[in-house]
Amino acid sequence: MDSNHLGPAQGGESGVDAGDWRSQLQPESRHRIVDKIIETLKRHLPVSGPEGLSEVRKIAVRFEEKVYTVATSQSDYLRKISLRMLTMETKPGTTPALPSMSGPMASNQP
Repeated sequence: MDSNHLGPAQGGESGVDAGDWRSQLQPESRHRIVDKIIETLKRHLPVSGPEGLSEVRKIAVRFEEKVYTVATSQSDYLRKISLRMLTMETKPGTTPALPSMSGPMASNQP
């Protein structure tokens, strides 16, 4: 029975490795990334009052969560977020649809 217990643990190593980047990413890092997304959104979206800021925060959190879920590694996570932020910065006057996973982010998945 001990060998059965060791088998899944050994077989599970690749599964642990696949999700390991998420366990290495500190919650504070994710909060800082959300704050940077919020700052970018505030430059490109009309924000009025606390209601507007609350909505921008919701958009940023949903976007970060979706990227966090689909990213294959920490570098993939950061690349996807950076790419979308850069896209917003280089396309003035457009209203981004961040929570959507269509467009460049969806096509960049391996």
